[in-house]
Amino acid sequence: MPRGRRREMGTEFDDFTLEWDSRQLFRAGAPVHVSPKALDLLRLLVERRPGAVSKAELHERLWPATFISDATLTSLVAELRAGLGDSAVQPRFVRTVHRFGYAFCGTVRDESRSRRRPLLDVTCWVIWEAGQVALREGENVLGRDRDVAVWFDATDVSRRHARIVIAGGRAILEDLDSKNGTYVRGARITAPWPLEDGDQIGVGSAVVTFRVAAGGASTESRHALESDR
Repeated sequence: MPRGRRREMGTEFDDFTLEWDSRQLFRAGAPVHVSPKALDLLRLLVERRPGAVSKAELHERLWPATFISDATLTSLVAELRAGLGDSAVQPRFVRTVHRFGYAFCGTVRDESRSRRRPLLDVTCWVIWEAGQVALREGENVLGRDRDVAVWFDATDVSRRHARIVIAGGRAILEDLDSKNGTYVRGARITAPWPLEDGDQIGVGSAVVTFRVAAGGASTESRHALESDR
């Protein structure tokens, strides 16, 4: 989570924004959830446009010193296309160069810019009796899996229970089809919910408090989101 305003290096094409520093992909301001490898692939193809990148070089750049089959690369390309809403038959962004590799075929608008989306000049975190965790911009998953952003050692918490997405000047809480539900101020949420400083979030038997250091993620964010619905 950035603490102050700064210029963010990135690439814009169609209604997508690939931000290099924060390693995130957005579509119309909303985060697109693809794997880090898919982001690396997209950036590599964008940087080499309009030229094509061979499969051999992609293997070397994406999986250095590791043997990976062509099927793994094909799956990664399919994941990226799905995130972009692209098609292998009629590609708008990722073109297959038969018997060679892949190329980026979209039109890039801007290579270095200030974000159009409002910036959060804040630090967001969740606190509870066991401690506190700072939230980064993008997706922060809460659950029982060891690789989540906010981990709970409780059997009534699902492995991937909920997530808080920090993007576009907003903090949005979503339940991830958890068994025991996600609550804000004691009420179970059934749709994405904009958070405010001080909101209490129930995740199974665990209760955490969402905090914002200053500004941002405020009542204005909630009103803006509700007007979009």
